[in-house]
Amino acid sequence: MSTLRDLVEEHTSLSSADGDHLHRLAGDWQLVSDLSFADLLMWVPVGDQGRFMCVAQVRPVTAPTAYQDDQVGRVAGGPEVAHLAVARLQGRIWREGDPVWYGDTPARHEAIPVRRTAGGDVIAIIGRDTNLSTARTPSQLELNYLTTADDLAQMITDGAFPPVRIPGETTSAPRVGDGLVRLDASGKVTYASPNAQSAFRRLGLNAHLVGEDLAAVFARLASDPLEGSDMGERIEAALRGEAPARKEIEARGATVLTRALPLMPAGVPIGALVLIRDVTEVRRRDRQLMTKDATIREIHHRVKNNLQTVAALLRLQARRVKQPAAREALEESVRRVASIALVHETLSHSVEVSDEIVEFDGIVDRVAAAAAEVTASEAQVTMRRDGTFGVLPAEIATPLVMVLNELLINAMEHAFEKGDKGEVVVRIQRSRRELTVIVADTGRGLPDGFDLAASDRLGLQIVRTLATGELGGTIALRGGAAGGTEAVLSFPLAKR
Repeated sequence: MSTLRDLVEEHTSLSSADGDHLHRLAGDWQLVSDLSFADLLMWVPVGDQGRFMCVAQVRPVTAPTAYQDDQVGRVAGGPEVAHLAVARLQGRIWREGDPVWYGDTPARHEAIPVRRTAGGDVIAIIGRDTNLSTARTPSQLELNYLTTADDLAQMITDGAFPPVRIPGETTSAPRVGDGLVRLDASGKVTYASPNAQSAFRRLGLNAHLVGEDLAAVFARLASDPLEGSDMGERIEAALRGEAPARKEIEARGATVLTRALPLMPAGVPIGALVLIRDVTEVRRRDRQLMTKDATIREIHHRVKNNLQTVAALLRLQARRVKQPAAREALEESVRRVASIALVHETLSHSVEVSDEIVEFDGIVDRVAAAAAEVTASEAQVTMRRDGTFGVLPAEIATPLVMVLNELLINAMEHAFEKGDKGEVVVRIQRSRRELTVIVADTGRGLPDGFDLAASDRLGLQIVRTLATGELGGTIALRGGAAGGTEAVLSFPLAKR
């Protein structure tokens, strides 16, 4: 199914700014749908035959839908969309007409013109279609919902809704059913839904909200006076016609998320709408996760310290050993332990440690620099990385850093003669499902008859074991197209 942007770009001549406005509206119109107890369908005119295409649809959470089937992409014309044509031509909300039937479902039609700016052209029509099959008692809650929905509908026509989105802010919460408070132009509460009243009771308000100055209530209840005064300023901003950012308020161990929206039908400020959601349990779980993450980071920090201690002890032992072969073996062990410690050091500083995610490029660069420093070769060899690893899970990062450490040291020690000039390049080819790493050098190449599987070098045995076992991939050594040697490692990125 095509997206709203795809349909608008393909079938209309609307500008990118108009398309962005429709996207913002589709991101916020669940609020209008729930307050209206109605389905909302976004229609745009297509062609010059009076036809309209539905480019977006939302169903109410508070009432049964009028449409069991998806309407996006459907083109309609003739009498079926006559109300849309009238709303577009006259630039006003259309509410006349008798109920219509969709199969066995009776529905009431309304049409709301959409403008991007006050007095601008109508860029789309919102069809507001209410399922009439379920009789509804006109309770106080329903009347306040419908009144607020009508105010927001007029603001859509005026180009005043939705508000400009604040960068980084989502549109997921709070919703109408979480709790709703309506304010008059002075900031006094004229209606509070039962869920909103319950949320304020959690904050410590025993009185009923109706008649209270909401800004003063927040200032009185908030645990932090500065937070309370800040919330009061946001309420005042909404009453002036602004749309402030969402904010959380804490009091007496409870936390509520608030969103204030101005009500300005026909450009006249008449009050504000405040949505309330009790997020106490959500924040409690967040704090537990933060504690868990801090514990995991501390574990990685201690593992890194322990590995560095092991490396230091091995280094001390290597200095006391007289046999060159034994000293070399210990020094290789120091490098291998240090490369693993790099992964744990990175994890100990990661803000995404709960997902055990590692930014791998920095680790490879440090391993390459260490390999160049500790290699006994006296050749003039440079190292560089071509491509990016991106982020990798720790279960891949640990064996991979050991494999790369061995391959880089192997290239530095065995590919070049004393006094040679050359280069070692780490090339990365990453797709969605697989990662291929090529360690290429410009050295003397592989000896005749070389067979990786038959090699008795410890470093290559470690590489082969980790590549096929831990990483579940393949490793091959081959001659480079322009000379030298290429070690090609490929393995899947799927979670183990």
